[in-house]
This record gives sequence, C-alpha cells and structure tokens, in this order.
Amino acid sequence: MKLRGNTLVIGLQWGDEAKGKITDILSEQADVVVRFLGGSNAGHTVVTGGQTFKLHLIPSGIIHPNVLCVIAGGVVLDPEIFELELNDLVAGHIKFDGRLKISQTAHVVFPYHKLEDQLKENSLGDGKIGTTARGIGPCYTDKATRTQAIRVCDLFHLEQLDAKVRDIVNYKNRLFLALYNSPGVNADEMVRKAHRYGEILRPFVCDTTELLQDAMAADKRLVFEGAQGTLLDVDHGTFPYVTSSNASACGVSAGSGVPAKAIRTFLGVAKAYTTRVGTGPCPTEQINAAGDRIRERGHEYGTTTGRPRRCGWFDAFATRYSVRLGGIDKVALMLLDVLSGFDKLLICTGYRYRGQMLRSFPTDGEVMKEVEPVYEEHPGWAEEIDQVKSFDQLPANAQSYVRRLEQLIEAPVAIVSVGPDRAQTLMREETI
Repeated sequence: MKLRGNTLVIGLQWGDEAKGKITDILSEQADVVVRFLGGSNAGHTVVTGGQTFKLHLIPSGIIHPNVLCVIAGGVVLDPEIFELELNDLVAGHIKFDGRLKISQTAHVVFPYHKLEDQLKENSLGDGKIGTTARGIGPCYTDKATRTQAIRVCDLFHLEQLDAKVRDIVNYKNRLFLALYNSPGVNADEMVRKAHRYGEILRPFVCDTTELLQDAMAADKRLVFEGAQGTLLDVDHGTFPYVTSSNASACGVSAGSGVPAKAIRTFLGVAKAYTTRVGTGPCPTEQINAAGDRIRERGHEYGTTTGRPRRCGWFDAFATRYSVRLGGIDKVALMLLDVLSGFDKLLICTGYRYRGQMLRSFPTDGEVMKEVEPVYEEHPGWAEEIDQVKSFDQLPANAQSYVRRLEQLIEAPVAIVSVGPDRAQTLMREETI
C-alpha cells in the first residue's frame, strides 16, 4: 500500500474497531503519527512479530523506528499511565528517544479526577453512563470550566504550581464531602505527584502545533489516530452515553491544531459486526448464542477495562451516519474472520420507531431507547479465512457480504482484516 498525503484514521462505531492495527500498518510509510483526542480511556492493540502492545496514550506508530509520534493538545494526559506505557515499550525493546512529543497545552489527569469519576458514576445507580473511571470526563470538565484545570505547561512553573494544586484539592474535597460523603484526596500527596509528573513529561514536551505545521510545510506524511468512535462523539453521538470529546472526524482540527483541509484521506474503521462497551443504546445487540459466539471468536473484551463487550450484527444504518458525518473517503472493515461459521448473517438496514421507519440516524437518547432494528439476511460461509492472502480468495459469500456493506454505508471498503497480525490484512486499493 502506498500512503499519499495526510490521512485520518477514525472509528465509525462505538469504539474498539481495531484502529490501532490500521494506524500501525499506515505508519510503515508515515513520517508522523498524531493522537489528538481522548485519554487513557482509549485502548489500541498492535500485534507484530509475536509481540502484543496495548497502548492507551502513546500513538500506535511508536512501534516503527523512523516515525515521530505526537500527543497533541486535545488529549487529556495521565502521566502515570504514560509512564507505564513507556516502561512496556522499553521491555519490548522499542526505542523512542527523540521520537515522542507531548503538547504543552494538553490537560493533565490527576487522581482526584479518577476519584470524581468513580464517585459520580456510583451515585447514578441504574442511570450509569458506563465510564471507564479513568478520570477523562472530569478532566475535560475542568478544561471547560478553566479555573480548576492544570495543563502540561503548568507543571513547570513550580512557584505557582503548588498553590494552584492546593486550591484545586481544597475545592474538590469540599465537593466530594458535600455530594458523596467522601474525604477526598491528600493535598500534599497531589503536590508531590504534580512535581513527579513534571519530571516524567519534561523530556517530551514542546509546541506540537508548530511542530505539525512545520512537518506539513516540509511535505511530511502525517497520520492522525482517532480514539473511541464517531457514535461516542460528545456532540454527534448517542448522548448522554458518549465520551467527553469529539471522537468523530469533526474533532481532528481542534485536537491537533491542523486544518481539516490539510488531510487528504479520511479513512473510517468499522468491525464486520457491532460492539459496544458499557451502557447506552446498541440496537443490534444479540443477547443470545450468536452474540456469545461473536464475543468469544472476536475476543471482545475491553483493552482498557477488560469488560466483556456487547456484541451484535452489523449496523449499516448507524455506520452510514458516521460515514456521512465524517466525510469518509474509504473504509477499513475489520475482524471479518470472526463471522466465519455462521449459516446466515443479519445486517441492520434501518430503524423503526413507533411503527414508522426513520429517515435519519437519531441522536435523541429517548428515541434511541425505543428503536427497533430492521434486518436483511445474508448467507454466511463455513470456511475459515484467517490465512487468505487476497480479497479474491475469500469465499464468494464473504465477498458479497463486504460488497453489500459498501452499498449500504455508501463508501468503498479499501481494506479487509482477517486476523490481528499485520500480515492478515487484505488491500483492495493500492493507495490510501
């Protein structure tokens, strides 16, 4: 595959679409890989040479020795998770000296964010959002309210840092006690952690916006690695069961500081079926033998949380919405091998709401609670396909399944994945 120009890799479902594998493959020809949103609630798995790397913050391109990896300002950064990932990379003999940069304007996740996440979620009872409890939402909340926020650059202004951390902890602890009857966190410990965070991050910090703009001016090839998925976008997803950032293609400019017009290819990633972690609508979920079979064959357990994912048939109605919203040029269809062995497959082509077919995907949470998926049936295939080397070698029914999905989502499938390893990837187009 030839990589031409800058490429965005974005999830088209509720996250966990195997974006890490696609980013890893594209990184072979990229100069720069950029993570531009979310935090350690993301989980990108890369399998190569018999090694498995599970990355939550560091871009998947780090596995490639000549790629510069950037954590941009739209990310909320947990320095403790970041340090663990660095240690894992060292243990895996991955060298990253000078190849990893962090934006000075990224916001920092502290332990009080994680505590706030847990306390609030537990207080919701049956109305839980399904958060990963990594402190992502509370950190983005502080970013929006500004006065309780700490950015990476703040960690290096020590005279102001201590007082700022103590003021925030005092405010948070009063809130925790009043709302949740929790004593909160220790201010001295948070100050020590803030100093430690500065030590961890200092070697990697720079103005990443200028760095990326200079890279584009030098005709470098950039790959932008999305996190979560379009249907979890805070503005355009299945609100309120969404993440706290713009996880659709709409978020790339704000998160990275790079204008959208600089991106040549918008590549959407979708599984050949549907999964979701946590609560919220998932109209095609199968709480039956079919769902269990998909879960076990696909090893559908969260990279970040370990929670079993809810599994169901491919939702073409929702995926087409994501394609249109993101201006998606091409699609990577992942985990097609998981569907081998089914006599028949179902594809959701639309939703029925109170007896009427919906013309557009509903982002109204109350409507989503009541929608009924409308299915069409497609013949399955018995053959295992994880060793297939080209699209033409797939069983006829597998090929026609992919072609039918292309029709329904209104975008060409350029890549088909039939296993977790790089080699188990079928390229239908020469360039991306």
